[in-house]
Amino acid sequence: MEQAHHLLDLIHSYFPHESADIRTISPLKLAYLGDAVYEIIIRTLIMERTGGPVKNLHKRTSEFVNAGSQAKLILCLQDDLSEEEIRIYRHGRNAKTSSVAKHAEALFGYLYLSGRLERAIELCKIGFERLDILL
Repeated sequence: MEQAHHLLDLIHSYFPHESADIRTISPLKLAYLGDAVYEIIIRTLIMERTGGPVKNLHKRTSEFVNAGSQAKLILCLQDDLSEEEIRIYRHGRNAKTSSVAKHAEALFGYLYLSGRLERAIELCKIGFERLDILL
C-alpha cells in the first residue's frame, strides 16, 4: 500500500528532520506511536460500520482499543510474525513495562515508521479473523 509510506513521506516533507536509525527508538516511544496507529485502524473500521451518534462510535472503539484486546490480538499472532517482527515484539517486551499491549503497540509503531502500515493492517485482519471479531 503506497499510501502508508506516502503519509510518512508527506509528514516529513512539511516537517523535515534528520533521519535516525529506527532500531534506536525506545520501545516505549514506538508503543506511544503504535497506539495511535492501531487506534486509527480501529476508528476507521468502526466509523464505516457503526451507525448512530459519535458516542456509539467511541463506545465500540473502546471495546478494541484497550490493553486486554490488544494483548489478545498480539498473542494470537505469534506464529504469523516474521523474525524481524518477533525481534521488535521482544524488544518491546523487554522495555520497562509488563504490558503485552505495549509490545503490540511497539510493533505497530515500528511497522508504521518503517513504511509498512499495510503489514499492520494485515496483522489486524489476521488477528480479528482468528479471534472471530467482526468489525
